[in-house]
Amino acid sequence: MKIYDISQELFSCCVFPGDPAPARERVLEIKKGDSCNLTSLSMCAHNGTHVDAPYHFYADGKTVDQLDLSKLVGEAQVIAFDGELSGEDMERLLCGAPPRILLKGKAVVTLEAAKAMNRHGVVLVGVESQTVGPEDGPRAVHLELLGQEVVLLEGIRLGEVPEGKYLLNAAPLNLGGADGAPCRALLLSMDEGA
Repeated sequence: MKIYDISQELFSCCVFPGDPAPARERVLEIKKGDSCNLTSLSMCAHNGTHVDAPYHFYADGKTVDQLDLSKLVGEAQVIAFDGELSGEDMERLLCGAPPRILLKGKAVVTLEAAKAMNRHGVVLVGVESQTVGPEDGPRAVHLELLGQEVVLLEGIRLGEVPEGKYLLNAAPLNLGGADGAPCRALLLSMDEGA
């Protein structure tokens, strides 16, 4: 079995424009005579590879700690695509695919593509961008998908991952009441020979 870490390293990660960047502070250091090393973190819930919960765009939506974890762990399909995904593109790509879709490349999910995902019962969509939908206007796509409680997995890295089916584990940190949370997303090859 081959394991692909599809997460960004947090402190060198891409940050969505306007979001605070992650930072760390060494509170204790063995080199300075302390008994251990201890790090304090400051970050946005949407830094690095992260999950969006419905509460991100819906005042009464589910928070990260309320997400159905079965949506975040299970069979996923890696699909390469560059450019804007139309509804027709999405219909074609979803044919025979499992309910978790990971888009490799510079794919931009349009509102029509998001509607096609909802028609097909997609439970999770992952993208390499820091947002699902156009970066300059992701709201409509988020509302469409999060309104159906589709989990958004943003900021993944699929450059070394071939297209195909995998087992995905993208469980977020259990941040009570949060609109999103970082995760260490992993893909496990389902190929016996890998």
